[in-house]
Amino acid sequence: MFLKCRALQAEYFDELDRPAKEMAEGYEMLTHINRLFLLAEPFKMVLPRLLGAERCRSLTLLDLGAGNGSLGIVLSRWAAQRGWNWQFTNLDLNTQAMLLCPGERCVTGSALLLPFRDETFDVVVASQMAHHLPGEGEVSRHFQEAWRVTRDVLFLNDLHRNVALYAALWLLLRVQRVPKHFRSDALLSVRRGWRVKEWRRLAGQAGIPNARVWLYAGTRVMLEARKRG
Repeated sequence: MFLKCRALQAEYFDELDRPAKEMAEGYEMLTHINRLFLLAEPFKMVLPRLLGAERCRSLTLLDLGAGNGSLGIVLSRWAAQRGWNWQFTNLDLNTQAMLLCPGERCVTGSALLLPFRDETFDVVVASQMAHHLPGEGEVSRHFQEAWRVTRDVLFLNDLHRNVALYAALWLLLRVQRVPKHFRSDALLSVRRGWRVKEWRRLAGQAGIPNARVWLYAGTRVMLEARKRG
């Protein structure tokens, strides 16, 4: 059955030696598509609910697989409008992506071996990053490392592998007339996505107690957990 099993084919932009101009154009298109799909909305909903308004006044956050840092920019501005100070550190394996990332808190590194001490950040997030990892062992390791460096909240999400999302994205990308290689990568991302049961099992393997894994708007798998509270 289509999408029953997760695709393992690597994406075009997962190759780290893509020309800088091509990478910049790709991240610009990705930022646009993510804006259309309201990428930042779950974070605006979940983090204040978990932490409360008072705790949200001042936070240090780590974004894993941050790309060009667009998620951190959107959320920092949104927080500032509420009088909150959210300081993001962006981490990505792709050096080209980190060169596109504004600010000084940009680190080139692997989500499987984070270059930070235990409980360095108040909150650790990752959005649509886990599907870039090759297998379940790597995803479990990613979960484990993310849990290690947060002192309070872990909130991760990724694409939900389903036909409806695949069809909606196919139509949107046709209307947007994006380049063929970008369209191919985007659809492959859904095929490399996850199911709720898969993430629950992997969270258990990673040793994350009381992790809540759920489906958001039929499009994304969410994982949230707290060390305190």
